[in-house]
Amino acid sequence: MFRLIAFLVSLSLSTAALAQDQVILAGNLIADPEQGATGPATIRVRDGQIVSVTSGIDRTNVTDAEIVDLSDKTILPGLIDLHVHLTGDPGGDFWKQATEPTEWGVVVGAKNALLTARAGFTTVREAGSAQYTAFSLRRGTAEGTIAGPRIIAAGPALAIVGGHGDTTGFTESINDQLASGYSCTGPVECAEKVRKASRAGSDIIKITATGGVLSQQGRGLEAHFSDAEMRSIADTAHSLGLKVMAHAHGARGIEAAARAGIDTIDHGTFADEAALRVMKSNGTVLVPTLMAFKGVGEGLGKGIYTPVVENKIRMTLGEVGKAVTRARDMGVPVAFGTDAGVFDHGRNAEEFQLMVNAGLTHQEAVVSATTLAAKVLGMENRIGRIATGYSADMIAVTGNPLEDVTRLESVHWVMVRGRTID
Repeated sequence: MFRLIAFLVSLSLSTAALAQDQVILAGNLIADPEQGATGPATIRVRDGQIVSVTSGIDRTNVTDAEIVDLSDKTILPGLIDLHVHLTGDPGGDFWKQATEPTEWGVVVGAKNALLTARAGFTTVREAGSAQYTAFSLRRGTAEGTIAGPRIIAAGPALAIVGGHGDTTGFTESINDQLASGYSCTGPVECAEKVRKASRAGSDIIKITATGGVLSQQGRGLEAHFSDAEMRSIADTAHSLGLKVMAHAHGARGIEAAARAGIDTIDHGTFADEAALRVMKSNGTVLVPTLMAFKGVGEGLGKGIYTPVVENKIRMTLGEVGKAVTRARDMGVPVAFGTDAGVFDHGRNAEEFQLMVNAGLTHQEAVVSATTLAAKVLGMENRIGRIATGYSADMIAVTGNPLEDVTRLESVHWVMVRGRTID
């Protein structure tokens, strides 16, 4: 038995050692979207990493490698979406959380991970899920068991009791049974919940800093946590080496979250000049998720949402995109995120045109989903560019997306960590 095990180990190691390099022939390379396109190039990939990038298409001396001929395409870094919910699909049937087991989220998530990768998104920030569903998906895509993007997972969001992100809409006895255990009151308890999330495996802390559009309460969209609670969350997370992302709509809630040291404001719908000034001074990044509003707007009047939710959707639609315009004019970084799950997964790239409509240039929109998004994640030395030593996360499209972002809505080829997505 020992000899058989030794033989199998030896066989697997020798197979790994003989893994063939991949050579990608690019008709036009955008290695760094901030720098623009540089023309034809040859990219060599080994063991999931980029080992060389050379100018021109070199078909010689590649007998030891698999050639991926994309000489009629533009190659650019894999896209990054900083706000997705892989484990959920759109719909207003909030009651399903009382009828479906949390494990079902992994099944749904596996489907959506593949759709997301096929759409060209090779890294995502999972912005809230049941306790272990996103963590399971994270492991599955990392190990190659599930086809999908790299996942930076938050796990359950921290919320105030009865607020957006907490379980509501049922009788109190049912709410208590369904609650994830991450609601908190007071700075001490909120710090404890951050530590609990860290212990459970969260890569980032997600909080619902203000009311939400799709929750069942009709109490407005301003601040939920107190200033002291948000400072406690931010300080505790940062002490553990974790960043904090905040769902936030109302201007004063956005301002309070930025002042507390929250790293990204997601949605930021009603961000005004005062809120954006605080964001700029604190280095807070706006992740506007414009597709979320397009998605929910498409569902109005169809019986999908309750009357309370429909009223909140209508209240926000007139403000969508205005914060992006203000943020750009004031020098606040605007990074890419969609809230996929509120709308159908796989449509993520439609966000680019909405960002352009809100005032970004086509190039700025692409940068927001590559180099800037990688910096937001603290991964700018691993992803977001095509360079030696970086993860082999790349996509191929027709034409130049730096001049026309709609090119990104039709992705021809995707590679995640050196694995080609079917």
